Amino acid sequence: MSLWTDALGAEVRFHQAGPWRTRTLEAGSGDHHVVMIGGLTGHVEGWARNVTALAEQGLHVHAIDALGHGFTDKPDDVEYTCPAFTAHVIAFLDALGIEKADLVGQSLGGWIALHTAKTHPDRVDRLVHVTGAGILLDDEARAEESAEVGRQVEKVTRRALAEPTRESVRTRLEWLMAHPETVTDELVETRLRIYTLPDSRRTMPRMSAEAPGEPNRKYLLTEADLRSLPHETLVLWSDQNPTTPAEVGRRAAELLPNGSFDMIDDAGHWPMFEQPEQFNRIVGAFLTRNR
Repeated sequence: MSLWTDALGAEVRFHQAGPWRTRTLEAGSGDHHVVMIGGLTGHVEGWARNVTALAEQGLHVHAIDALGHGFTDKPDDVEYTCPAFTAHVIAFLDALGIEKADLVGQSLGGWIALHTAKTHPDRVDRLVHVTGAGILLDDEARAEESAEVGRQVEKVTRRALAEPTRESVRTRLEWLMAHPETVTDELVETRLRIYTLPDSRRTMPRMSAEAPGEPNRKYLLTEADLRSLPHETLVLWSDQNPTTPAEVGRRAAELLPNGSFDMIDDAGHWPMFEQPEQFNRIVGAFLTRNR
């Protein structure tokens, strides 16, 4: 199977979101908009197995390359932290005339989704936080664990970006998966081409240091922040996630006033790609419930 066989029925589009040209993979129609945001150095191909399947459940789905990612603009004049990523999401909603959208964020994208809900609560309806980053629990051990996860992610990403080769890109992608064979030659080639774009070579090393590192830690969501978010939120984990433990996700779901927790079996950091049927069933049911 090909990424584009998986994504049949979806369209690749470019939108001008404020000053930033933004690539999307879009399917569906109507007023129930869902914006999907990937993780650090991710791109819309990571959602290829989900966009059409969710659209078939009655959703208007937009997977986006986040600011500095994929084929979206990679400006030199921003700090790659939550305020910039959120400004891009809001600019995207404004560009399409979307008053309010559901946000589905994976890893860094989950952090962006939570920060966007915190700072622009009226623009966000429901949230899905997938193997996400950005949560800072009060427990000191968990706080140090969060910092260590950030260092680990930055380290493995830096290696892949330093001198991108098929081997280094494959190693980075296999680290995301419970089953390394999930990483296809097509996925490796797609990411290698993105990593070797001139603007990627110029900007992504700085972005991959700032987003998981100290410049962004001031925007971690504390327990008090989570308690203040009124949005219906699904915290979705996987049983073999190599970064933040599931206990952090469970605790976040308990703190969120309208939070719930679910687990995808037999998957690593990319459950949407490794176990798309589970993912599409769980996320689709959450986003369409009582609507």
